[in-house]
Amino acid sequence: MMIFKKKGELTRFQILSEIARNLPHLRQKDIAEKLEITVQAVSENIKGLVDDGYVEYRPGPSRYKITKRGIEKLKSEAMALRKYSDDVLDITNIYKSIWPAIAAEDLFAGDQVGLLMEDGTLYATKQKTNAHAEVRSDAQKGEDVALIGLGGTIELNPGNVVIIILPTINQGGSHACDLDKVMEIYNRGFDRIGIMGTVSRALVNKLDIKVDFEFATPQAAVAASKRGLNILVFAVGKMTNSITRRLEEEGIHYTMEDVRLN
Repeated sequence: MMIFKKKGELTRFQILSEIARNLPHLRQKDIAEKLEITVQAVSENIKGLVDDGYVEYRPGPSRYKITKRGIEKLKSEAMALRKYSDDVLDITNIYKSIWPAIAAEDLFAGDQVGLLMEDGTLYATKQKTNAHAEVRSDAQKGEDVALIGLGGTIELNPGNVVIIILPTINQGGSHACDLDKVMEIYNRGFDRIGIMGTVSRALVNKLDIKVDFEFATPQAAVAASKRGLNILVFAVGKMTNSITRRLEEEGIHYTMEDVRLN
């Protein structure tokens, strides 16, 4: 839907609206200040409105007066603008009210489902849980499914974060790490692995450890732990400060392990 198809039509609409108020002693300067445009722009637009028969000029306190034709135009454009605004609001409301999940089984529109978080992913299931929603459209098992009418509480315990402190390159880098201790920590089992710094990359390559995130690691660790995942992060020297500060701000529990030999 196009409301103001030509350049300047919105300004004409606003000026016509101000004239329609029929305020006494209304001056072009008053309109310009209110709309934050120049007096010259107001003057040129009023001239066009007069030429088109939407406004007439009269001597006296109320110099400009909207005509019957002008009122019809103003009302028509105002209604079109309201309709357009309503459409935009409807769209944004849809974005707010529809949520995605993974279908734990075949689901059909109108099904009432429970919600649960597994391995950091939200699933919709026909099982009863403390959180619930309605299926908006059919989805097969494993597909993404649109949900509406979310309610209740998703059972979720924040995960823990373990930070392995590695030596800087000046301290020997990956060559100055206690590799046995690193593997002992790693073998405790973690849902996601993150790294910070080149030394971290070299170390995980050496130990053939698969990395889940390497960039924006503090943010990724926070997001993953909030979804109930346990995270292991390799960080070099003072890089640990940025992630511990972020975790503390979010109230996420963490421990630190120093594997530096020196």
